[in-house]
Amino acid sequence: MKRRDFERHLRKQGCIVLREGAKHSVWHNVGNGLSSTVPRHTNIDDPSLVRKICRDLGILPPRGK
Repeated sequence: MKRRDFERHLRKQGCIVLREGAKHSVWHNVGNGLSSTVPRHTNIDDPSLVRKICRDLGILPPRGK
């Protein structure tokens, strides 16, 4: 999955970027106060990582992932 598509999904679910790091971005779900790190690679190739990040943030994963 492309990182920009995943970030678009996170924004639609009510998450915001808390801070940017060199290799990761920290995302925060404003609705429930949960946070998770998202790698800054062009592609996030591991579907289980996408599901784990969504679980950490308390949101549903994108369809098909």
